[in-house]
This record gives sequence, C-alpha cells and structure tokens, in this order.
Amino acid sequence: MAAISKNLVKKVRELYYDKQFSVNDVANKLGVSIDAVFYCMRKNGIKRRKKHESNAIRYERQKPSFKLKKINSEKLKILKVVGVMLYWAEGYKVGKRCMVDFANSDKDMILLFLKFLRRVCGIDEKKLRVYSYFYSNQDISKNINYWSKLTRVSKKQFSKPYIRDGFKEEKRDKMPYGLIHIRYNDKKLLNLILSWIGEYKNY
Repeated sequence: MAAISKNLVKKVRELYYDKQFSVNDVANKLGVSIDAVFYCMRKNGIKRRKKHESNAIRYERQKPSFKLKKINSEKLKILKVVGVMLYWAEGYKVGKRCMVDFANSDKDMILLFLKFLRRVCGIDEKKLRVYSYFYSNQDISKNINYWSKLTRVSKKQFSKPYIRDGFKEEKRDKMPYGLIHIRYNDKKLLNLILSWIGEYKNY
C-alpha cells in the first residue's frame, strides 16, 4: 500500500472529490478493493461525504422519467401557463412526498392538467397513478370506470380508493364522481413545476 500510496491518493481525491464518484465506483475505476480506498482516505485525510451530500449527487445523476416537449406554438405556451397555474392552486407543494400530486373533482381541470403533463412535460404514461376519494353511498366501480375512461389511464394504475362514510345529502351534486389525485412519482418533475411557479411569482 505504501508503495502506491502517493499515486493512489491523487487518483482517489480526483475521482471522489472532483468527479464525485462513490467509494465503490472509485474502487472499480482503480481496480482495487473498497477496503483499500477506505484505508487510503483515512490515512490521508480524505473526508467522506455526509449522507445528504451523497443523496444530492445521486439525485443530480438520476435520469428523469419525462422528456420536456418543445414549446413551439402559442397554444403550447398557453397550456404551460395554465398547467403551472392549476398546480399552484390545487397541487401538492410541500411535505415528505416527492411527487407531482394534483387533486380535483372538476373533470375539465383534471383533463387540462393531464394535457399539460402529456404535451408540455412529456411524461411516461406508465408512471401515472390515480388515487380516488369517494363517499360510501356512491357506486365506486362506476366512478372508477368514469375516471379511467375520461383520463385515458388504465384502471390498473388506480390505487386503492379512500371511501368516506358520513355522506351528507346536500353535498350530492358537489362531487357526483368523487375526487381524484393525478400523481406522478418523479421529484425532478415536481421541482421543475415548482421552479416554474417561482418564475411566475416574480413575473
């Protein structure tokens, strides 16, 4: 170890600090054991990254599951603004869940937001999920069929619905088909939409 220490230290510093490789990747790149890399780091004052720093690097390197479309028409420009405004008003923005989550009972709002996700954000359809909220006296199967057909999202992508007791007759016309959440589990897309909201805040 001592004979190659000087050269090893230089390469470990470069790979770990400059290129931000993981210890495992450094070991594979240099063709040495992980123990050898740890030994080199300990003996030469190469501090290991903290957990939140490693998580941040992994996040930056993670490939997004969506592919933004080119905004090459006035119609798409307007759709982007509409989608961002809808999310600003009705979307999940804080907390532990790192996903896009838009909730509404208005079918036109749901359809507009989905159009935004599909035509502006270029989402992967397979990653779409729908979480539904119904009253116990409603026809659950009928309502799920309604939303699946309307949104063009397979019922296989619907999670188990929340069913609420205590239905009040005066609310019958308020949510005849219940309420649904359009969910897309990609933190990068959530952060992108939130950054667009931030831009419009300062417009």
